Amino acid sequence: MPSPITLPARAGRRRFLLLIGAMTAAVLVTLPLTMRAQAALPPPPSGWTQVFADDFDGAAGSKVNPANWQYTTGTSYPGGPPNFGTGEVETMTDSTSNVALDGQGNLRITPVRDGAGKWTSGRIETVRSDFQPPANGTLRVESRLQMPNVTGDAAKGYWPAFWMLGAPFRGNWWNWPGIGEFDIMENVQGLNNEWATVHCGVSPGGPCNETTGIGGQHVCPGTACQAGFHTFALEWDRSVNPQQLRFFVDDVNFHTVRQDQVDATTWKNATDHGFFLILNVAMGGGFPDAFGGGPTAATKSGVPMVVDYVRVLSRGGGATTTTPTTPPNSGTRDAYGRIEAEAADTLTGLSTEPSADAGGGQNLAQAKNGQWALYRNVDFGGTPATQFNGRVASGAGNGVSGLVEVRLDSATAAPIGSFAIASTGGWQAWRTVPANIAGVTGKHDVYLTFTSGQPAPFVSLNWFTFGR
Repeated sequence: MPSPITLPARAGRRRFLLLIGAMTAAVLVTLPLTMRAQAALPPPPSGWTQVFADDFDGAAGSKVNPANWQYTTGTSYPGGPPNFGTGEVETMTDSTSNVALDGQGNLRITPVRDGAGKWTSGRIETVRSDFQPPANGTLRVESRLQMPNVTGDAAKGYWPAFWMLGAPFRGNWWNWPGIGEFDIMENVQGLNNEWATVHCGVSPGGPCNETTGIGGQHVCPGTACQAGFHTFALEWDRSVNPQQLRFFVDDVNFHTVRQDQVDATTWKNATDHGFFLILNVAMGGGFPDAFGGGPTAATKSGVPMVVDYVRVLSRGGGATTTTPTTPPNSGTRDAYGRIEAEAADTLTGLSTEPSADAGGGQNLAQAKNGQWALYRNVDFGGTPATQFNGRVASGAGNGVSGLVEVRLDSATAAPIGSFAIASTGGWQAWRTVPANIAGVTGKHDVYLTFTSGQPAPFVSLNWFTFGR
């Protein structure tokens, strides 16, 4: 959200570049607000140590714990870009009409429109700004929350978020995005979707594709995002080389950003310091504008984001484990050996899941139009490869199909081959599909791209290989 520009910052700066067409099918029914939070903060999983937590216990109508949180008020940081750099239209306050405990173990951040049509809302930040993994360890930042339970025209302009900013931002306000921003949960317009993004480098452009950032997205599993509580998390892992930032919704790892996706200086500037956490609900701005704008006269006032808890966990701190993305010691992948689909160097918008195929493991889950996976340094040798085989499954509905395409060295290069896939009878009903490709030799970065004329998912992929 904070940015030295007045164009959309944070999700509004970029999410509309991520599969806009796939998100036109919004949830259109407003469901009753689920107010029941779990009885107590769950204990840390085995191996994890809790370093911060707030489960928002307290009397109804009371303010947040000042030892944990501070309020950000007004329409900008002092001396920072107007409207927090995003174009959002609300005024943030510390009023309990906008930010308050509900007496049931929840925090409510509530946007409110006054009689003159002006909006107020709430934005709180952790007092601490030192959250980072231990050396060679992992940090997990998570919140169990329910997005504002509003959809359709009544949700126009709603923009809830749970995110992190690099500590050097405090007191400067103009060094975004170089100091790093990790968006763990963002949503707009009451869509049943979660966005996660990493911001770094320079703006516009740069190694992190600003103002878009390096982003992914996922539909909330089971209950719609607005209809119930979900757990949104980031695991920042320094125990592997290259380091990883893994984003989850209900323990589904749907987006991963790796250290080697950007240059060493950019990564260091974005991560070599602590972070603070932010919860807020903005109204209007660049991200909502990309999905139809708002708020409008039809937008419903007074629908809160409901937060059960926020906590930070830490694990490890011993020796670093190198996790190769290519066969050990070779620096390449063998085109004629089986390449596991989930072992991509980069996944754009894709997630993984346990596979019921022979051999188990993981597979890429329910790919849809516009998503792609990158596999670096695939060695085809001196004799041209002319075949491509993919292990796929599909539970797509009637009339839904798409192409699995092979491209070399760029996600936008012309495909050298492809095959079409429709339903195989289920998302774990696996079959191997062959395709001819133009003859290819030498070493290449292989992009598998997924193309469809419909927004619905159409294929899962377990592994692939090439042949002569």
